[in-house]
Order: sequence, then C-alpha cells, then structure tokens
Amino acid sequence: MDLFSNLALGLSTSLSVTNLFYCFIGALFGTLIGVLPGLGPVATIAMLLPITFGLEPVSALIMLAGIYYGAQYGGSTTAILINLPGESTSVVTAIDGYQMARKGRAGTALATAALGSFFAGTVTTLFIALFAPPLANLALQFGPPEYFALMVLGLIASITLASGSLLKALAMIILGLLLGLVGRDVYTTEARFTFGLENLSDGLQFVALAMGIYGIGEIVRNLENPEQRSVGVAKVGSLMLSREDFRRIAAPVLRGTGLGSLLGILPGGGALLSSFASYAVEKKFAKNPKEFGQGAIEGVAGPESANNAGAQSSFIPMLTLGIPSNPVMALMVGALIVHGITPGPAFINEKPDLFWGLIASMWVGNLMLVILNLPLIGIWVRLLTVPYNYLFPAIVVFSAIGVFSVNNAGADVLVMAGMGVFGYLLYKLNCEPAPLLLGFILGPMLEENLRRSMLLFRGDATQFLTRPLTASLLAIAVVSLLVVLLPGMSRKREVVFKE
Repeated sequence: MDLFSNLALGLSTSLSVTNLFYCFIGALFGTLIGVLPGLGPVATIAMLLPITFGLEPVSALIMLAGIYYGAQYGGSTTAILINLPGESTSVVTAIDGYQMARKGRAGTALATAALGSFFAGTVTTLFIALFAPPLANLALQFGPPEYFALMVLGLIASITLASGSLLKALAMIILGLLLGLVGRDVYTTEARFTFGLENLSDGLQFVALAMGIYGIGEIVRNLENPEQRSVGVAKVGSLMLSREDFRRIAAPVLRGTGLGSLLGILPGGGALLSSFASYAVEKKFAKNPKEFGQGAIEGVAGPESANNAGAQSSFIPMLTLGIPSNPVMALMVGALIVHGITPGPAFINEKPDLFWGLIASMWVGNLMLVILNLPLIGIWVRLLTVPYNYLFPAIVVFSAIGVFSVNNAGADVLVMAGMGVFGYLLYKLNCEPAPLLLGFILGPMLEENLRRSMLLFRGDATQFLTRPLTASLLAIAVVSLLVVLLPGMSRKREVVFKE
C-alpha cells in the first residue's frame, strides 16, 4: 500500500499546473537538443541551471529531468530520418533505423522508437519506485567509512567504464578531485589552490565549470567542425505498426528495458552503454543476424528502449546515495545543492513530495514525449537547416548572463571562459571530461568522509578493513581496476569502444 500512496503523492505533485508546465518545457527542450547535433543534455542543463534558481526545487528538478530523457527521444528522430544522430545514445539507432527509412518504413521505425521508449519509461518509473526506497533505507545504515568506500567505488567504476585511455580517465578523476578542493578548508579555514585570489576563496563555482567545459567547449568544437545540415529527409509514411511488427519488437523491447534499467545504475553507464549493449544482445538473439545493419526493426526497438530505461534508472544512485552515475546526474546533484537540498538516503523521508513528484513526472513526461515526437517530426527536422553561426552567439550570451546571475560575480564568467578553453583542449587530447566532473562533485564529499573516518578511527587507516561493508566496497573497487588493467581485458576493452 505504501507504494500506491507514495505514487499517489507523486502524481498529485507532478500533475499540478505549474509542474505540468515545467515538465512540458523540459520534454520540449530535451527533444529540441536531441534533434540538434552538437548541443546535448549536459551542455543544455548546465546553461539552464541559473534559470532554476528562482523556481521551486521540485519544478526545477522535473524540468531538468525532462531535458535528459527527452534528449533520448529527440536524438532518434534525425538518426532514423537522415542518419544524423542528434544524441550519442542514438548512434546505434541510426544503423538500422536509417536503413528502414530508405526502404520507405521511416514511420514504422519512428513509431517503434517512440513506443519502445514509452514502455521502457513506464516500467523504469515503477522500477525506481520499488527499489529506490529500500536502497535508501539500507544507505541510512552507512557511516563515514562506508560512504568513503562507496565514493571510491563510484570513481573507480567511472574510470573503468570510460572510453579511451584508462590513464587519461584516471588523470581526469584526480584533476576533478583537485579542482573540488579549491577554496578554504572547512576545518582549518586555510586557503587551498587559490593562488592568492580572493574570488576563489569559496571554491570554483560548479555552474561556471560545467557550463565552460560542456557549453563553451562544445561551441568551439562545433565551430572547428561545422555540421553539414543540408540533407534530404526521408519520406515518413505511415506510423502504424503491423501485427508482425508488434510480434518482432515485443521481446527486444522487454530485453532492452531490463538491460537499460540495470546498466543505468552503474557509474559511467547510463543510456549510452545500455543502447550499445542492447544492440549486441539483439544481434545474438536474432534468428537472422545478417539482417542487422540492413533495416532490422529489432535493432531499433531494443536500443531505444534500453537508452530511455538507462537514462531514468541512473537517477537511483543520485537520489538515494547522493552519488552521480554520469555527468547529467552530477549536474542534478549541483542543482539540488544550489537549492539547499542534500541528496542521499535521508532525501526520501525529508522531501517526499519532491522525490515522488520527480518519479511520477517521469511517466507524465514520457507520455508528453510520445505526443511531441510523432506529430511534430517535420518541425524537428526543419530545425536542422538553421545555420550554426546564428545559434552559437545566442548560446554564448545566454551562458554568460546565466553564470553571472548566480553570484553577480564577473570572476565566474572568466572562470567559465577559461574552462571553455580547457574543455576544448581536453577534446584535442582525447580526454573525456565526464570523469573530471564526477571527481569535482564527489571530491569535497570524499574528503569530508575520509577526514571524519580518520577522526573516528583515531588516525588508524587499517580500521577501514575491519568493517565488513567498507572492506567489501574497497575490495570490489580494487578488483574492478585490476581486472580492467589486465593486458587481455585492456585490449578487448579498446576493441569494444572502437566498435
């Protein structure tokens, strides 16, 4: 009964006129940035963070969440129609979706993507509602040592699951941890890494850092490699699925939903890993694997269900443990902290209307996205014809105003500009910025729990190994790092990410 009463509370919160409006705005913006290559949910959420300061926390979180899972929908539209994935998670969808469009079945592919995503979103909403509260209750038993070990495990997992060089991913984590320590020490008030600059005494602002690396950095990248947007659009045709189509997509949608729900919880996993894993699984299960790459409807149904399920289930560790599993969740943590809310195991009990309102809004948002995506396909594709030289000046101005408005500090705008240059350098060096952002968010919490633990242990670090749960979490972290460092596993990992 608790589940139904909690969901009823969530629906009453999410169905208020104000929250419905912001859910719609989030879904609309999510679809828009999913369609437009070169933006992405991370950059968009970073740019919209300042706007949320004047909103109620529940409205802000509902809107930002809608942007994230809405981008999974929008990216599939252009991937299917013009073979141009608007989102990285839609790369797999383009393989068979575009081939279906070339064969005159674009409408069928789009309907499959929309229905698969909606089903996955509905099931994952229930999945979160069922498993998040028990996980939060378990986490209430955690002390500082357990939280320290959990954060170490999260950071190690983000390294092992990051594409590219493990050494570079480790370097990004360490750099993120160091950037998170800029400012005055909470215990001693000594300045750290401020270089004598008073503006850095309170630390680097999360919004300025995120907006610089992802927003300004992405703009510079896009200006260097302008997208070719003048492409012919396939004729959409009928959006109706035949009985045979339904028969063929049923199992892939179920498998993709289950796979995405589980993989989305992993740090660094989320929607992208889920979509690739689902495509590989469907190819293994297929009666005719040679059809994949030629327009197999299963190659659209599975990955689209998986990426939407992965996007939503990634909220579980963020809401219940306060551990972000990907860059978008790191931004969500930043948004909550800005509103004076600390995500973690006490979050469900302290803010039930916010937690359950967000959960219920995911289902409402997914329903909105089905309505938004299918009838408005023509409008989304026409947006691709807008020249990028008209878009980027507006994005830069909007970003600068947003960063300045947080603290009314011009120094934050300079930090954003500097981080924009830094983000571009990371791209040129083939370094993923995602581990850096996770390190920046978790760094202060990691340090705080380590210092509390050492006070608790009276300076004896060996006591980390005397607590069963702490020792287990640290052992898993060490083993996962050692396994991925094995020469054979390292080579296989590189091959998988290249594919």
